Amino acid sequence: MINEGKFSILGVNVHAVDYEFAVTKIVSAAEKNQPYSVSALAVHGVMTGFLEPLHAKRLNGIDMIVPDGQPVRWALWWLHKKRLPDRVYGPNLTLRVAKAFAESGLSVYLYGSKQETLTRFAQNLKQLFPTLNIVGMEPSKFRRLTEDERLELVNRIKASGSNAVILGLGCPRQEVWAYEYRNLLNIPILAVGAAFDFHAGTVPQAPQVMQNLGLEWLYRLIQEPKRLWQRYILLNPLYVWNIFLQYVGLRKFTPDEPDGSEKIESYG
Repeated sequence: MINEGKFSILGVNVHAVDYEFAVTKIVSAAEKNQPYSVSALAVHGVMTGFLEPLHAKRLNGIDMIVPDGQPVRWALWWLHKKRLPDRVYGPNLTLRVAKAFAESGLSVYLYGSKQETLTRFAQNLKQLFPTLNIVGMEPSKFRRLTEDERLELVNRIKASGSNAVILGLGCPRQEVWAYEYRNLLNIPILAVGAAFDFHAGTVPQAPQVMQNLGLEWLYRLIQEPKRLWQRYILLNPLYVWNIFLQYVGLRKFTPDEPDGSEKIESYG
């Protein structure tokens, strides 16, 4: 079990941990009914904080950010000499948490994505882990929630008796949601984005060799060029350039912690 602590990557605190540590922390919080927010961030997620300081504060208010993308894992090594055996890939973390919950008798609530995707995701999870207790699920509304809708959602999740929420709203909406709802729900929230689509079978995952080489972004760009071209063609070079500046010491990126002034946007 690896836990080397948290380290700044362009001002966003990323935790140098492995799967075992992440799953253990999530399960422990779920068993104790304690709040614990987790997000799996790739380059795009880090860059949302880099480009928007207010959002960086939200990210740094999340309990644990794991290195979802290989380039984020590599940055932990280049910048901080933290060599992890593997990234902590959101879709894989999802399955490991589901397996641990099934074995521990813990329940989950699924929130996000479209109804069709959500239904298939839940069916596939139950096929893999028959004893997993999914006590509720609902799709995203793909808009900001009203105050009444937000409170009703909180009440529904609490009434379900769920021990954790698995969240798939996409970046950065899911990180905003995890930050906002952490203390309202007081249970773990696991923001894993594309894991819903991957495990529902609605979006194909990149071949393992491309994942290992940090080229998953290229595979996804080929799959959805109109939606993703700006994310990857513009942000990836900007990420590499600023990692270089941080590495050689020409720029310092000191994480800015939340101070209560962060504007909340009730996504759903």
